[in-house]
Amino acid sequence: MFTPDTLAHSQATTAATAATAAALPPLLRFEQLSKVYATPRGPYPVLADINLEVNRGEFVCVIGHSGCGKSTLLNMVSGFATPSSGRVLLDGQPILRPGPDRMVVFQGYALLPWLTAYDNVHLAIDAVQPQLSEHQKREIAMEHLAMVGLTAAVDKRITQLSGGMKQRVAIARALAIRPQVLILDEPFGALDAITKEELQEELLSIWNTQKCTVLMITHDIDEALFLADRLVMMTNGPSAGIGEVLSIDFPRPRSREDIMEDPRYYELRNSALDFLYNRFAHDADEAC
Repeated sequence: MFTPDTLAHSQATTAATAATAAALPPLLRFEQLSKVYATPRGPYPVLADINLEVNRGEFVCVIGHSGCGKSTLLNMVSGFATPSSGRVLLDGQPILRPGPDRMVVFQGYALLPWLTAYDNVHLAIDAVQPQLSEHQKREIAMEHLAMVGLTAAVDKRITQLSGGMKQRVAIARALAIRPQVLILDEPFGALDAITKEELQEELLSIWNTQKCTVLMITHDIDEALFLADRLVMMTNGPSAGIGEVLSIDFPRPRSREDIMEDPRYYELRNSALDFLYNRFAHDADEAC
């Protein structure tokens, strides 16, 4: 539990960090962003007129029903997809292709199964920073595997690891090259509840240390309220947009127990539930 003194200090630190970030230009800017896919039935507008700014070091979660363009939105940040109109700016420059300043952690891990946990992380470091010595690369790889609790499993092949351990490797690999933006595409969706909560805690602990900017897709409101500074809620497709943005101002570092005892938690949760299941309830018969 927070004592009054530690709570006040944490709130002051959070406010100071937010003020510093707000004084700098946004790291990411979405300007009139739209995406249309060609289909046999004609053009299908997935996203329309997305405008959003993301500050440096901010943790932003994106939530919405299936088919609302969440993954498409993040794919345009990663450079895997290009806008049909509008643009995404990173540090004032349009994103045109993938790059090591943006790393993605997928729900399906995307690891090389014939390599060990260590080799998967080392390979990413070697690709992005080939000028480093082998000693430096090993130090970085081991440091990040230790961050996610895998020191004892560095020499195990991916096929020998559990789902939670695989996702730990994927997170270590992404963070080992120190990207400006970490993109998480529902990374914990396939995990059991206990492993999911453990990884949420570990991710938040690492983020509190590294303070990279995070964009994360989730279908879990509680996950977003525990992790994020803001929750971006998408309207339904076609032509999905940003319906509402919730500010999640719980002090950091966060305790799951303290947050769940805070009346503000239930206000935010009910607001998100109302948006998703009343104001923008998903029509099961609607084409995604």
